[in-house]
Amino acid sequence: VAMMNSDLVAPSTLVGLRGIGGLCDVTEADGVLRIGAMVTHAQVGEESRLKGARRVVREAARQIAHPAVRNRGTIGGAVCHADPQADLPGALVAAGASVEIANADAVRTVPIGEFFVDYLESSLEQGEMLTAVMVPEGPAGAFGSHLKFSRTDGDYAIVSISSVVAMQAGACSHARIVVGSAGPVPLHLDEVDALLTGSGLDDEVLQRAGDLLAAAADPVDDVRGSSDYRRMLIPGLLKRAVGAARERIDG
Repeated sequence: VAMMNSDLVAPSTLVGLRGIGGLCDVTEADGVLRIGAMVTHAQVGEESRLKGARRVVREAARQIAHPAVRNRGTIGGAVCHADPQADLPGALVAAGASVEIANADAVRTVPIGEFFVDYLESSLEQGEMLTAVMVPEGPAGAFGSHLKFSRTDGDYAIVSISSVVAMQAGACSHARIVVGSAGPVPLHLDEVDALLTGSGLDDEVLQRAGDLLAAAADPVDDVRGSSDYRRMLIPGLLKRAVGAARERIDG
């Protein structure tokens, strides 16, 4: 529907999926929360099992657009639309999620970071549909957060930071940082996670991490901000995002 509104596609027929019960369920088994593709953003935002490291997904869902959109839009729709400026893609990459994809004959699972291919493009093949998003429990003691910087409430992010951080004995024991609106797919660098892990998450380390992310970013120029402006925002937003996570962990 989003692509129809943008005049990018003009299908002759639309098929409604809301009547398929298995696509609307949220279940948990073996430490993995399975969220059906037709679960709405509003439901994701209220899902109590999205806590700890998973909380990054819950926070992102709560910041999508406005209540009217959150009550109709679905997690599967947001993922398949593959818009890097949207809230959920980056949050799901930070949470280490995967997606369940089905065709008429088989089901396959793909890490979410491999699902996004380019701007508005995913790895879905002809005849396939996304049936669920799988979110692992994550490291013990980890806290996930989603910080969104936008012009107005409900707008797309100029830049967003999705983070999952854990601390042990004053040092970072786990870090996974993802930047949204910074390129054709959510921006995640293993180098940044490795730099933060084992550190005290002091300003100097966070500045270095932010500089690495800014250098790797390839954002667009649009009415929300220039590419240079978006890159300039990344280090400061990273410090705010990680600082907020640390405060919640300490609390």
